[in-house]
Amino acid sequence: MNAQETDGLPYRGTGRPRPQEPYEERSWPEGPRWRSFGGGPVQPRPPDEDEADRRLGPADAPRTPPPDEVRLVNAAILLRRPLLITGRPGVGKSALAFRIARELELGRVLQWPVTSRTTLASGLFEYDVIGRAQAGQAWYLAQQQQQAHLAAAARQPEAGEPGTDIGEFVQLGPLGTAMLPHRIPRVLLIDEIDKCDVDLPHDLLSLFEDGFYAVPPLVRVSKKQPDVTVHTADPGGTARITDGTVRARAFPIVIMTSNGEQEFPEAFLRRCLRLDMPDPGAEGLGELLSAHFSDRLGDMHGKLIQDFTSRSERTDGLSADMLLNAAHLATSGAYAYEDGDAAEWQAVLRAIWHSLKADGTGLGD
Repeated sequence: MNAQETDGLPYRGTGRPRPQEPYEERSWPEGPRWRSFGGGPVQPRPPDEDEADRRLGPADAPRTPPPDEVRLVNAAILLRRPLLITGRPGVGKSALAFRIARELELGRVLQWPVTSRTTLASGLFEYDVIGRAQAGQAWYLAQQQQQAHLAAAARQPEAGEPGTDIGEFVQLGPLGTAMLPHRIPRVLLIDEIDKCDVDLPHDLLSLFEDGFYAVPPLVRVSKKQPDVTVHTADPGGTARITDGTVRARAFPIVIMTSNGEQEFPEAFLRRCLRLDMPDPGAEGLGELLSAHFSDRLGDMHGKLIQDFTSRSERTDGLSADMLLNAAHLATSGAYAYEDGDAAEWQAVLRAIWHSLKADGTGLGD
């Protein structure tokens, strides 16, 4: 799939930011009628970050995107569906989220790493009920010191006073922040979802279908405080929630990565698009090295790729980040690999290019 074939689609796969209208004026491709959500009030532009450059290298680094990647990312955007990416560790599954966010200028990626203890609620919001109780107690003690005992006891706390504003003790998680009513979708990375508890895919399914969720502590006070400002997963970010309910506007671009450690329910898979990311070939490895090291490797560039590919074939497969580790050591000046000290350099490679199997088999020479 070349550039001409993707001109009418949002994602090209190069990772280079495309000329865009100002955020407040940007349009976004329409989704299916049954995947439209009308939440509000609309959130301001999300913050940017340099995380994509750290993970991917400079934005102008050349890259030939795999056709399946471009095809499925665009389909996920247009259909408003999550994209489940499978593949071995180290093939660049999570990097895709940062590439999409940088190319489409969608702000910082919201990251939600999953473990066996992760629940839907933990990704949506946290409510510090103990902190609120302690702050409220401290506020009342301070009032009693400043006022006469009878007046302080009769006074009713007003919404927004220190220690009484519930919004100060609610923080939305990455998932909850992604579901806020943004006019342009956020990118949400749900990393290693195959490590989750068996209930999480079912819970996510309902959220992704409905496009809204309730924050029970805010629902309980909604008659007295219909509008509450809470913290979000963005540094210093806040959002106003009405009647204790968050409703999406532009469905987020959800990237879920899996190493294949768990099978998912059919109902969950039916509502996701799936991309199997293979190990990068010699061309992809070369682009990876060029993105992070430019021409600093010199003649070592091709030799490293050849050695890496050969050793990977003799083991259970190596992850691409191991090649980056070797390239950093090769350019650090600590090893004289060009001056005949081949034995030491090969010993280093054996140490860092180790098998991914738990039993250490298939190490190779």
